[in-house]
Amino acid sequence: MNALGIGLRTEEELYVHIEELLKDPSHQSHPLRLALEQLYDLSLAQNERLQRLVRISDGYHEVSRHKTESLSQQYDRQLRRLEKLARISDRYQNSLRELSEALKIAALQDPLTGLGNRRYLMERLREESERVVRKGSPYSLALIDVDHFKSFNDSYGHEVGDQVLCLIAQSLRAQVREYDFCGRWGGEEFLIILPETDLEEATPVAERVREAIKEIRLEQSQEAISLSASLGLSCFRLGESFSETINRADDALYRAKELGRDRLEIAA
Repeated sequence: MNALGIGLRTEEELYVHIEELLKDPSHQSHPLRLALEQLYDLSLAQNERLQRLVRISDGYHEVSRHKTESLSQQYDRQLRRLEKLARISDRYQNSLRELSEALKIAALQDPLTGLGNRRYLMERLREESERVVRKGSPYSLALIDVDHFKSFNDSYGHEVGDQVLCLIAQSLRAQVREYDFCGRWGGEEFLIILPETDLEEATPVAERVREAIKEIRLEQSQEAISLSASLGLSCFRLGESFSETINRADDALYRAKELGRDRLEIAA
């Protein structure tokens, strides 16, 4: 109860009570009736504006909520897209690395025999020459040339000649030591690099290679074809370039050819 003895009412009950007072004929001449009616109309108008503001506010919050949800969905979608792009990028990078490795191998490998090519051998020679300068231990190299190779091509064709080169490559792989390097120097010439090996140690390795090539047999048109090779062996010397070492091996190889082939000659 308030000070006038009127119980507190809800807003709806108050509006109903005021309407009843305004409709009551006994209050038509009451001096406050007009003021009460104006106040009542003003209150209704204010209430209507308030309700409109509430609806606008609710609509704004609803739009804001949907917008926030939309932004969240967009964020999730973009995140999934970035994750997918990251996976694609990883696969692409892996493919590039694999391709780079494949190209590197291809650039250093002889396509016919599968041995290292001239570029591969040049890199190994450069490394071994630098190692000799640092550590002092020598390396040797053997230059190998297939005897009468041109006659193989002329008599049996280049396909047989290629087969001969592949058989020799297999023989070289089988005979050299695990830490040696071998490759196709060019044409029918092969090169073996023997790290930390002087001429005394290199000679039996080179002879073993020569003997292994002699044991190769190639059947062609019911004819057994025998092979042989000539070798020139040299040892790297401090103060010279590896090209000079190769030239001395080449001179020894030429002597082996001149002296009847199928032999090993050691460079002076």
